Amino acid sequence: MTTINIRYKMKKIIRTPNAPAAIGPYSQAVEINGTLYISGQIPIDPATGKLVEGDITAQTIRVFKNIEAILQAAGYSFVEVVKSTCYLSDIADFKAMNEVYGRYYFENHPARAAFAVKDLPMGALIEIETIAVK
Repeated sequence: MTTINIRYKMKKIIRTPNAPAAIGPYSQAVEINGTLYISGQIPIDPATGKLVEGDITAQTIRVFKNIEAILQAAGYSFVEVVKSTCYLSDIADFKAMNEVYGRYYFENHPARAAFAVKDLPMGALIEIETIAVK
């Protein structure tokens, strides 16, 4: 974890080996002023660095495991998530994604946006970015 002072606010860069390493010039997550911003997570298995095989259900489960690892590394949990943005490569996968989503957010649901996009990195079927607040 790296700490940087930005205009008198402490910015912490969150890194964990239990979630995929960034595949570009960004951080897994950044915390500032009690708010955690998790970069979009795609279904990469951190042990192999490869996209998990399978349908939208399998890929969504992997994404949530990655999000959970980052939340835990920063001292947060799913209860503190206030906003999710879900990107789907096919909007027809919304129902199956939503079923997995509901397993992690079963009460006091965060705000959410979900929409289809043309393509996702590495050919993923889903990407989810997350914001949590303490």
